[in-house]
Amino acid sequence: MSRAVVLSIVVHTVALLCPSIQMERDHDCNTELDEILNQISDLEKWRAIFNEHRLELRKYCVTERPPEKAKTDEDCEDSAGKPQSSAKERQGLTNLLPAPYSIPRTLAVSPSLGGLPITPELAGNLRRILFGNTFHVFNYEWKKSFFKFREPYSDLSYALEAEKGGSRAIQMVVQANIIKYLLFTCHNNSDGCRLQSLREVDEKEQERALAAALTDILWAAGEERGVTVSLVTSGYCFTPHLDYKLDNITERLQLFSFNKKKDVRSFIYEHIQCFKDEGSHGVILFLYSLILSRTITRLREDLDCTTSHLLHLSLGNFGCHQALMNLLLTGRASPNVFNGTLHYGEDGSPLEKPLHGVLARSDVGYLHWSRELLERNQLPMVGSMLKTPKLPIWLCSINGTYSVLFSPNRCLLSDWKMEHLFHLYFYNGQLTQQSTALLTVDTHSHHWEIGVKDTQGDPEKRFPSVEMTIRTKWEGAAIDWNNTVPFF
Repeated sequence: MSRAVVLSIVVHTVALLCPSIQMERDHDCNTELDEILNQISDLEKWRAIFNEHRLELRKYCVTERPPEKAKTDEDCEDSAGKPQSSAKERQGLTNLLPAPYSIPRTLAVSPSLGGLPITPELAGNLRRILFGNTFHVFNYEWKKSFFKFREPYSDLSYALEAEKGGSRAIQMVVQANIIKYLLFTCHNNSDGCRLQSLREVDEKEQERALAAALTDILWAAGEERGVTVSLVTSGYCFTPHLDYKLDNITERLQLFSFNKKKDVRSFIYEHIQCFKDEGSHGVILFLYSLILSRTITRLREDLDCTTSHLLHLSLGNFGCHQALMNLLLTGRASPNVFNGTLHYGEDGSPLEKPLHGVLARSDVGYLHWSRELLERNQLPMVGSMLKTPKLPIWLCSINGTYSVLFSPNRCLLSDWKMEHLFHLYFYNGQLTQQSTALLTVDTHSHHWEIGVKDTQGDPEKRFPSVEMTIRTKWEGAAIDWNNTVPFF
């Protein structure tokens, strides 16, 4: 029996015997699971390096393989006498140990589909712009995330199921763009008809809406000139270096570039299973596509001295910096939510380096509320560019959790009379929400303040955070939950 087979059997036996390797355990076990699987990934990396240099691990030392083995590699030439293509070389890497969280073969595209394999340099740059180094990798919470819809033809047939980890932020931005497509792109009827259309979405329409949403975000990031979509192939595209941590996704990326929006949308729709099927790592693939479409160079220009990369480590999971949220919303990774570029500090003195804010309105807006940040006087003041989008759809960051507010009335933001009394719909992405919450917003009545003045405590502590979030846009508004028990 070969050493490779023995090594594979040992690793699989350890995985089976170790009680922590159970994918369905609670979040507390995920950190231990990640550590075990990272160690297995390190074994794969070293094995790939040994294979590349024709080395073998003997009992107490590393030795070079017999000459005849090396000769076999040297003899692999085509009829013209030239070495075989790099694709052949990469094929040898497919014999590595089965990867933890491996993507099903049905979701891996063939290299013959076209595109270009990722290079070691680009893989390293992706890691650095995401994590700030090449050693961090996506954890279990991220790797299991994909774009999963609720049941077709249900009250929430338009809605995605959002994860609890850092990937939730990306899923909810995509959710907002799905709503944009269903309400304002493919339906031009009355408000009531458009809203009813959200409850009549079949599986094919879900897929079309997801493809359209992903395309819109990528197209904006590519400045409406070009997009790069990343998918996973069955084989590794390069041999990892010593200073690079294997994650079994980045090393297998195949990159497809387009300069027409309709081609992007068609390609994503044709491969929509790579984003919406379980095991696809769909959120990670979309995030890589977003970065590659924006390009590393432009991303570094977008960022400022306050932010050097897009993800941050918080409570054992990777969360999204505001720069990534703005990239998803506006196509530009500005780290701040105020309008324009800030050249001067609060005291009027010039800043050593300017701070980058939002330069233009986008289709989807952004509202932010946090009790904790308010109590520390650190709640960011969102500028009008994000508060007043082109369409009445807002991504909401409420106490660190993302949700969506929207209205089917396109005129809500263009006719001030519409803002006296109107409806908003609220979806938070959680499985516990079984229907879209209907909120009635009254901006002329202030009866929500009645009784508050005569009681102790601030209104921020007496009202649901959703209401306080809405009031960051419509100050003093009264919100009626229409017989729904207030939540969130």
